Amino acid sequence: MESHANFSADDPQDDLDAYRGLGQREAEDRARERGWTTVRSLPPGAVVTMEYVVGRLNFTVDGGRVTRTWLG
Repeated sequence: MESHANFSADDPQDDLDAYRGLGQREAEDRARERGWTTVRSLPPGAVVTMEYVVGRLNFTVDGGRVTRTWLG
């Protein structure tokens, strides 16, 4: 669901695959610089609600590195 994700018209247009492998802080800072209004970093297997929030970018972070990125 990364670079071919379905962005809404109000989401920043971004290459989500580019975040994979970045350190958590670097990824969070980059996302905010690119216009994401909410950035959520989660541990692997975290239970989260699945409601879509425009402008939110989600990361799974394992060992301090981003392993997955998805919208909303």
